[in-house]
Amino acid sequence: MKTSAERLAVLGCAGIVAAAVAGCGSVTDAVKGNGDKSITMGTTSVTNSLDPAFAYDAGSWLLMRNTFQSLLSYPAASSAPTPDAAQSCDFTAGDATQYRCTLRTGLKFSNGHALTGADVVHSIQRVLKINDPNGPAGLLSSVKSVEAPTDTEVVFHLSQPDATLPAKLAGPAGAIVDQEVYPADKALPNDKMVGSGPYKVDSVEAMAKGGPAKVVLLPNDKYTGDAKLRNKKFTLRYFDKPSDLKAALDNGEVDLADNSLEPNTAAQILSDQQGGKTDLHVVEGDSNDTRYLVFNTRDAVGGNVAVRQAAAQLVDRKALARDVFARTVQPLYSMVPAGVTGHTTAFFDRYGDQDPAKAKAILAAAKVSTPVKLTLTWSRSRSEAAEAEALKKQLEAGGLFQITVQHEPDWDAYKKGWNEGKYQLYTIGWFADYPDPDNYVAPLIVEGGAYHHGWDDPQISQKLVPDTLKQTDRATATGAYTQIQATVAEKAPLIPLFQNKAFFTSRSNITGVESTVDTTGFFRFWEIGRVGK
Repeated sequence: MKTSAERLAVLGCAGIVAAAVAGCGSVTDAVKGNGDKSITMGTTSVTNSLDPAFAYDAGSWLLMRNTFQSLLSYPAASSAPTPDAAQSCDFTAGDATQYRCTLRTGLKFSNGHALTGADVVHSIQRVLKINDPNGPAGLLSSVKSVEAPTDTEVVFHLSQPDATLPAKLAGPAGAIVDQEVYPADKALPNDKMVGSGPYKVDSVEAMAKGGPAKVVLLPNDKYTGDAKLRNKKFTLRYFDKPSDLKAALDNGEVDLADNSLEPNTAAQILSDQQGGKTDLHVVEGDSNDTRYLVFNTRDAVGGNVAVRQAAAQLVDRKALARDVFARTVQPLYSMVPAGVTGHTTAFFDRYGDQDPAKAKAILAAAKVSTPVKLTLTWSRSRSEAAEAEALKKQLEAGGLFQITVQHEPDWDAYKKGWNEGKYQLYTIGWFADYPDPDNYVAPLIVEGGAYHHGWDDPQISQKLVPDTLKQTDRATATGAYTQIQATVAEKAPLIPLFQNKAFFTSRSNITGVESTVDTTGFFRFWEIGRVGK
């Protein structure tokens, strides 16, 4: 889900970006001339499952986008999905309730099995049937049924209009799995995964808790898509902490790091690069990551709209970006980030900059006694505890709030905590599934949202959001998204804090990073190469 990456031009087979351009060649002729040494990428976006029906996090999707095909995919720097495993896809009903795709011929999984329409049907039905609480089934909730009239034809029948279905199918929620390998009602072990994407899994090394610590990928010689691989082996390593990732980068254990480094570290590397003091190279690009401060509106304190509005009046995004994140993020003043169609500055329009006097007036008008006592809980942050401590200081400006900071280091426990409404106030990031304003609204706002804040506005959930999903020309839905964002700013069930910039750090002999850092959220392993030894 995405910003202004359009500045990264697609230059074709001979240029920077070779992926997603028809006729760019096969895996076999693409890897000629490259060494056999693996390119290793590090991330702190840890995950547990690599099964598309169970995985709905950045760490798993980073890998799955490179090992599975979907009917559609996102070319570099594009906000519109284009056919991938499909040859063509179109809405066939005027009200966006039927979607038909014709598959390419000759598709195969990495194990040699043919990929047909029946596999697509199995994949979609499996996600919906399993309906794992931490999985992506919600993205496909509009699918009433799916059928494959022939081996190369798939038809989706929708229970309601959903103009965003193509965007949803273009991500790992729409990953096509082998019906002969993936059971219909349970997870497949991580080391058994099979896809039809550019890479296949060679080995999986597990973490202590069962999730992968390292996954080694090889070119999938059965792949017939458009990606042109620039390496013969790619390894993804998962790290618990940004400091561990930085140490691995320094000692040569990894060749590049995604946007996981601690912000001040990334900024210092960029400064050293500009001053010729390091052989590390930093690519700064657009990102679709956003960050929010979330209220549990079912809580007696967080359920008071005046409390939430006062908090919105006290948050200082500019200071957060400058002092905590070393300008590696930019302030975000609404649900939809800058660069995505429908973006507004609704929170700035309503609250402006930090103003304790205005916050005091809001609380006084609602007869709320001060200081308002709240517990702020956090789990993962690129700035570690600094983000929560900065928010505590901002909210306590003027003596209006008394904030207790609480850290939950276990990510699974943190997810369970917000699901069960155990926290009053908590920070959370959102890595959008597709570059459409809907993905910053429906999953986060409607009926309490993915983070279970408990707030819902019937006008939004029952009228405005359904209306936007009838608009296959997404630009025509802008007015409704403007109205939605204004309402969210008024009621403040969650407060947008910032959107990340992307800082991918690599060793000086690594190439291709510039061509894949964009707001599609799709990091293309095949674009990465190595010069020299």
